Amino acid sequence: MNWTAKSRPGGGAAPASSKSAGAASPNPAFNGRVSNGLKEFLWLISDMPRCRVLDLGPVWQATVTFFGEKGYRVSTEDLLLTWKDFVATEEQILRAAPEGEFERLRPTELAKKFLETALTYPEESFHGVLAWDLFDYFDPKVVPAILDRLHSVMHPGGAMLTLFHSRTVERFHRYRIIDNQNVELLPAPTLAVHSHVFQNREILDMFGKFRSSKTFVGRDQVREVLFLK
Repeated sequence: MNWTAKSRPGGGAAPASSKSAGAASPNPAFNGRVSNGLKEFLWLISDMPRCRVLDLGPVWQATVTFFGEKGYRVSTEDLLLTWKDFVATEEQILRAAPEGEFERLRPTELAKKFLETALTYPEESFHGVLAWDLFDYFDPKVVPAILDRLHSVMHPGGAMLTLFHSRTVERFHRYRIIDNQNVELLPAPTLAVHSHVFQNREILDMFGKFRSSKTFVGRDQVREVLFLK
């Protein structure tokens, strides 16, 4: 997609090149970051009728209210928590079974089984998906199957916002929207260990089904990447 195709209010067009995103608010009491990726995401879906957004993190009343005030419908599915519970159950079944009765599933097979009960939305249900940094915490061999499903539930022209860390994460956080360009990072119990630092080429290859992308790199070295279906 041509990012300049949609004109901005005030006459400016969407810049084609990447921008630098601010890392954090100047207010030291605010544990968050300025998100140019979120600002662009909201702009991209702003003129979609009956807009529906899928948030792949936990439910936050602030986020629900934020989208509700815009007239958007938001659905929440805490995908990483669901995955953790699923893997724990699979491990329990494996340990309880007589020796040799079951074989450990390969990551691709595990992902297929997981998606029998996760992300079970009709095709083209959502105009926007907030994936945050969850792909950093999945086995890279599991991610393609999840992305295939997300691609199928997105409306043509829809946008997905993802975050990738350039180094191993020391503290697990959740993300809550504050306003059009600010996201709060909330320390949380660790659901999964940071699995992989993705390089740019790996990210583009994973999202090969999507037709366009745009990256914002913050001073904290977190890459915000927008993908369009």
